[in-house]
Amino acid sequence: MKLIRTLAALALLVASAASALPAVAADAVYPPGLRLGMVPLVGLNTAKAFPGFESEDGSVKVLITELPPAAYGEVVSAFNSNPAGVNGVKQDKIETPAGLAYFTTESGKAGDTPVRRYSMIVPGAGFSGYVAVQIPENAVKIYTDEAVRQMFASTVTRKQVSAEEQIALMPFKITDLAEFKDIRTLAPGSSIILADGDESTGYEQKPFMILGLIGATPQQADDRARFAQEAALQIPGVRESRVTMSEPIRINGQQGFETRIDGVSGKDKVPVTVVQWIRFSSGGASLRIIASAPREQWLPAFTRFRAVRDGIQPKG
Repeated sequence: MKLIRTLAALALLVASAASALPAVAADAVYPPGLRLGMVPLVGLNTAKAFPGFESEDGSVKVLITELPPAAYGEVVSAFNSNPAGVNGVKQDKIETPAGLAYFTTESGKAGDTPVRRYSMIVPGAGFSGYVAVQIPENAVKIYTDEAVRQMFASTVTRKQVSAEEQIALMPFKITDLAEFKDIRTLAPGSSIILADGDESTGYEQKPFMILGLIGATPQQADDRARFAQEAALQIPGVRESRVTMSEPIRINGQQGFETRIDGVSGKDKVPVTVVQWIRFSSGGASLRIIASAPREQWLPAFTRFRAVRDGIQPKG
């Protein structure tokens, strides 16, 4: 009887320690709009305010996002140059279905709350997958280092996310894609790119559009003109910029501003014409559209750009 009681106690101890481990046979979960997924720890569900997972009380967080493809190689180089880690940060690596993952473990604070933090990066096709985990110290007996390690080991990637899934995340309706075939989320629920090219070859060689929201914008006409021009001249990736037109317009019945610039883009210095449309909102976020095409493709591309712009409608 004593042996049975001992074995029973041991079984309960093992079951308790493994309670937060991801189920081996469970399917990986992809946060909406992302190409990176994993089997979340038991007790975690899809987060409401960020891409990833969280506990019911929000204290345990697993943030999942995509970084540029070069980020993975940079992290690998940093690991190799200092394999012992620094300042109490423990470095490790693990094989996953997505490839060899590198991750760190450290202790810190979130405000006044002691926490355990983990960061992991894995290779993807045209991107690097990044995961950040934060667990309060009062939960580390449930969400142990080994449990997090096994969750990391379940990491998978998918080649692409359907256009429908990505568009559904946006805070507005896109009713006309104007035959753009490559749809890619830049920030889930915030910005999206429509393109004829793709990430591997570079977008600037063909027409593309970026649709998204921006925060507070000026309310006065003169301030809006200045704001629009300054924003257009700071568009990332466009160099040697020169404003060729900037004027107020109405977009779907709302006040807006159109600014066009000529410049060069990409490592090959492709001559491009870019149009920026801002549809101002009297309260809340405003719609910003950036559309670029090689100069010799501008006229047919501009017709498509306008079709997409005019097809953007509010949800609800």
